[in-house]
Amino acid sequence: MNTVVDFQLNNNANLTQMRTRFEDEFGVMAYFMNPEPRPCFNQICMGELYDSQSKLEAALGQVHANGKLNQANYLVLASDVPGIFNLGGDLSVFKQLILSKAREHLLTYARLCVDNVWTFYNMQAPVTTISLVQGQAMGGGFEAALAAHVMVAEKSALMGLPEVLFNLFPGMGALSFLSRKIGMPAAEKMVRSGKIYTGEELYQIGVVDVLAEDGQGEYAMNNWIKKNHRSLNSFQAINRAKQRVNPLTLNELYDITEIWVDAALRLDERNLKIMERLVRAQNTKVSSEPVQLSERQTA
Repeated sequence: MNTVVDFQLNNNANLTQMRTRFEDEFGVMAYFMNPEPRPCFNQICMGELYDSQSKLEAALGQVHANGKLNQANYLVLASDVPGIFNLGGDLSVFKQLILSKAREHLLTYARLCVDNVWTFYNMQAPVTTISLVQGQAMGGGFEAALAAHVMVAEKSALMGLPEVLFNLFPGMGALSFLSRKIGMPAAEKMVRSGKIYTGEELYQIGVVDVLAEDGQGEYAMNNWIKKNHRSLNSFQAINRAKQRVNPLTLNELYDITEIWVDAALRLDERNLKIMERLVRAQNTKVSSEPVQLSERQTA
């Protein structure tokens, strides 16, 4: 019998921008993001995610629930915000840090982003990580989803890397993760284009691993877990082997954040005005239309 419980890791009972849930049938731990005031990665949300991931990793995936010790075999990153997985970096904070030339603060933020995606990607516990994308995943939100061992997305989910629209690039893992899934030429094309893709389009090119009908993301994810659970040990071993064949290091991700910070500090007034448009879009919690700018608007 499957038991579902809202679950708090020890010493982490005061979560404010995420909640956790544990299902004991297959050992599925889920983290549901609910960042405020905008559905993007602010430092509170990222801090809570990183702390929760780190504790699960340190415990080798073992959790106390229903009065007993359980093994978490899967860790799911999902969202509690309807229509939005995550809209990415906190552009309002970016703009203020850029205007004040606060390089170290900007770098600290970027490294916290990297610490999160690295832990999710390189989980040092027998835990398979899964991203469940329902709705929009933009910029850093897309990067977080890419860090998972398995990406599940609904057909009409919208994902993209809009940073090029304000003369920047996604510096928290996009090229590193995409190039290892679809090759560097295709990854670079995606980053340079700023194009918004549907979940179905990304499934066709090999970015999304499990495609779900709209509204059926969690159902499709659970079916994948049920179907593959008997071969979980094999799946995890093959995934480790893939990471060894084409290794990614934390230093690579940190080095790219340095490039990103230096590029961000070179943005001019025109670029920051375009960024401000995206800040307003984040504030409105757009759920029906993707955040896009036309060529005329970026000129």
